[in-house]
Amino acid sequence: MPDAQLMNAQPTPAALGYRFPAEFARHEATWLSWPHKEASWPGKIQSIYPNYSRFVKELAAGEKVRINVNDRVMQAAAGKHLAAAGVNMLNVEFFLHPTNDAWCRDHGPAFLVNPDAAQKKVIVDWNYNAWGNKYPPYDLDDVIPTRIGEALGIPVYHPGIIMEGGSVDFNGAGTLITSTCCLLNKNRNPQLDRDDIESCLMNYYGVQQVLWVEEGIVGDDTDGHIDDTVRWVNDDTVLAAIEENKKEENYALLQRNLSDLKKMRLPDGRALNIVELPMPDAVIYEDQRLPASYANFYIANQSVIVPVFRCDKDERALRIIADCFPGRQVVGIDSTDIIWGLGSFHCLSQQEPAV
Repeated sequence: MPDAQLMNAQPTPAALGYRFPAEFARHEATWLSWPHKEASWPGKIQSIYPNYSRFVKELAAGEKVRINVNDRVMQAAAGKHLAAAGVNMLNVEFFLHPTNDAWCRDHGPAFLVNPDAAQKKVIVDWNYNAWGNKYPPYDLDDVIPTRIGEALGIPVYHPGIIMEGGSVDFNGAGTLITSTCCLLNKNRNPQLDRDDIESCLMNYYGVQQVLWVEEGIVGDDTDGHIDDTVRWVNDDTVLAAIEENKKEENYALLQRNLSDLKKMRLPDGRALNIVELPMPDAVIYEDQRLPASYANFYIANQSVIVPVFRCDKDERALRIIADCFPGRQVVGIDSTDIIWGLGSFHCLSQQEPAV
């Protein structure tokens, strides 16, 4: 178990009535960490900025965008890219928070809210080890949530275990979904079993139920983050990635997840509504299978921003996602270069809820 003194030093967020809202709830802002690590996009980092900036443009049309940068030089360079893309810079705020890498979903803050509390918003700062110590150093990324809490004057909780935002997804009504291949991987919290993990999730995300699928997709260096496979679109409906080609590596993995989803029940006994979302054709670069998935979309206030891959399934995937979000515009942005970093728009972003 996590250090008992650490966990008992103060009431948990759940005990104080805080919860992690669904991504489709209204945002105050989206947080990003400006991409700068050449090793994450070897030979390609300059090519990602136009579509990354288009992503920021879509975000800034409906909410604030808060961007971590290493220094004023990086801020100036980022500003030039964003201005060239036509971003509404009145909705962009820069914070001098140095990072090791760009994956703000995983190293960024988990914002919880309690509208009835005097302090309506708090941050949970999980420990972070770059997906099982795969990509050191990560010391700067590990402290980003606390630095943001200090900048905003928001209390910060430290559960003392490793957790990444891309490994969990929320329906906003007390249920979280995750994957055993990631959260039970011994490169994260080898001292914890499944019950321990569930207890931490409930105490520090304010959920009442944890649902588990087994598998991630091929090429995913996070050991199977849920944001590539299963995503909530409302409180009882999920988009589930499926592979339609039985000869593909992902076919059996995603069929296993689909079987798990069909057996799940919400606390009131309802089955999940499952909408199947096709996988794109394999994206391979320098002989490496990349974790391309339409499920790595980001739900912004006005739009749903979906990675597309110059594939004949792109338009069908966009239509399926659009049917799930009738109140938002669905925007496909080419992620063929971005996915070389082994993640896309959801991996790059973390929402700050409005309250």
